[in-house]
Amino acid sequence: MRIGLLTDGGYPYANGESRLWCDRLVRGLPQHEFDLFALSRSADQERQGWVRLPDHVGHVRTAPMWTGADDSRHAGGRRGLTGRLATGLGRSYGRRDRRRFEEDVAALVGAVCAGSGAGPEDGGGHAGTASALFAGGLHGLAELAREKGGLHTALRSETTVRIVESACRAPGTGRTVHSATVPDYLAFTTELERALRPLSLDWYDEDGLGAVDLCHAASGGAAALPGLLAKRFFGVPLLVTEHGVPLRSHYLAAPAAASGAPVRALLANFHRLLASEVYREAALITPGNTHVRRWQERFGADRERVRTVYPGMEADRFRSVGEDDDGGGPGTLVWIGRIEPAKDLIALLHAFAEVRRAEPDARLRIFGAPAEEGEGDAYLTQCRALAAQLFPDEAADAHAVGDNPVTFEEIGGPEVPDLAEAYASGGVVVLSSVVEGFPISLVEAMFCARATVSTDVGAVVEVVGGTGLVVPPRNPRALADACVALLRDPERRARLGAAARARALELFTVEQNLDAFRDIYLDLVGHAPARWPASSEARAEAGPPRPFALPPEAHVLDALPPVPVGATAAVAAGTAPAGASRVPSWAVGAECACAGVCAAGDGHA
Repeated sequence: MRIGLLTDGGYPYANGESRLWCDRLVRGLPQHEFDLFALSRSADQERQGWVRLPDHVGHVRTAPMWTGADDSRHAGGRRGLTGRLATGLGRSYGRRDRRRFEEDVAALVGAVCAGSGAGPEDGGGHAGTASALFAGGLHGLAELAREKGGLHTALRSETTVRIVESACRAPGTGRTVHSATVPDYLAFTTELERALRPLSLDWYDEDGLGAVDLCHAASGGAAALPGLLAKRFFGVPLLVTEHGVPLRSHYLAAPAAASGAPVRALLANFHRLLASEVYREAALITPGNTHVRRWQERFGADRERVRTVYPGMEADRFRSVGEDDDGGGPGTLVWIGRIEPAKDLIALLHAFAEVRRAEPDARLRIFGAPAEEGEGDAYLTQCRALAAQLFPDEAADAHAVGDNPVTFEEIGGPEVPDLAEAYASGGVVVLSSVVEGFPISLVEAMFCARATVSTDVGAVVEVVGGTGLVVPPRNPRALADACVALLRDPERRARLGAAARARALELFTVEQNLDAFRDIYLDLVGHAPARWPASSEARAEAGPPRPFALPPEAHVLDALPPVPVGATAAVAAGTAPAGASRVPSWAVGAECACAGVCAAGDGHA
């Protein structure tokens, strides 16, 4: 079958989110053809280019979400295809079209403003009305953009600003939204155009999303928006996979944004309504863990259409690490990850100070590099300074060189050439995060048969099960006690490590992930209704049939109105009568050999 894979700031770009997971999915299902529809998020991402794509990737369409709509230099594609953004809504708009635009924008923005005081638990009443208004406005704008060639100019126009102002001042809006000023109206209008930019792309035709059998969005939000429109325009089923919670990310990022409180409130509510609409229209939603699933269900996902599928990870690269391999000694604790405030290495260092009081020979090896964005470098400097303060260089005697029990290292050196060696360098792996989605480092430690001590955040408990110790976050004392318990009990450490490896091999391998999506693809396409090309010319040009391009019932005899002998040739020529216009493309040119019996309605012998 033909899969349309939708990404936002991810695959096929070399530094995108979910890049590895998408690449494993595409390469692991070579029996299917993949078309990629990718939104890019920065100039740096565009400069670094794409990963090498396998041969069964057909078309690639990309569109920049970070540049102005009039700047088409960064829009690109593969094999002659481009992700072009049309501006549209110029002077060619008639009075009726302008009225449609104003009504749809008023419905969408009115829903965003009216829903600013409604919580996600309010499933009916006020919140339900806001969701219906939002959906009507969104789909109305999508149809207008498809007919008239884009909405960029109109969404940045004075008309839109006035609609936003009127909606913010309407009775019933929240206090924060009601306090918005002109700069807030302008800022929200700019962000609204950017968020709705996928509506103006030229992806919605018979050669783009209309040609795929299934849309698979690798995340919610902007990535799922083209799939939402493909379902509306062409009836293509939509599958949404989320390994994190984009909606939660928007909430967390809002306080740090430069915009004022009214703009943050409006954007948060916009993304909430968009997520609810995507969850409502999706044929199936596949969260990467139960933590994500709870967020999805809280914002409207139907439990009957949600199935947890854990992200698959390569287990072979850790196969060389044995259960008894303690390269740095059984008294060594190991931490691996990106160095940033969310990982709470400060608490880990304070916990290790308690560990050293109980186990003076214990060591802590921290493997990682600062996060590329944010406060990574400054946080690493702070952690090094704290380590030097808590653990002055120690020496065995007056003639020995001093040594610090805490080391900050990067993987790839002569002592630790790869990731597997880093996990093998200690007896216990520690995770000290205060914020975590799906803990990849924890799964890698489990593949290496390592006992783990983790904080209870995100999907940690779900991943670990009963194969590791879990303590509350921001509690150095509890973290230290758990580490000491495992350092002093090698038999328990070995049992937990063996159980962790068995659990990881059962639940978190690439193979189980591919098996799950292989079945999901077949099930969704098998239950999707038949989709026929809109014109006889399109059917004639469709060529030979593709496996799973149509459900099996489309090939059953008498499923379509009987067509006279010779009508298939007329279809190919584009001169067929109305009754013959529903002949599928695979029947074109295949004359019936039953000498008119079919035309008489008696069927085949």
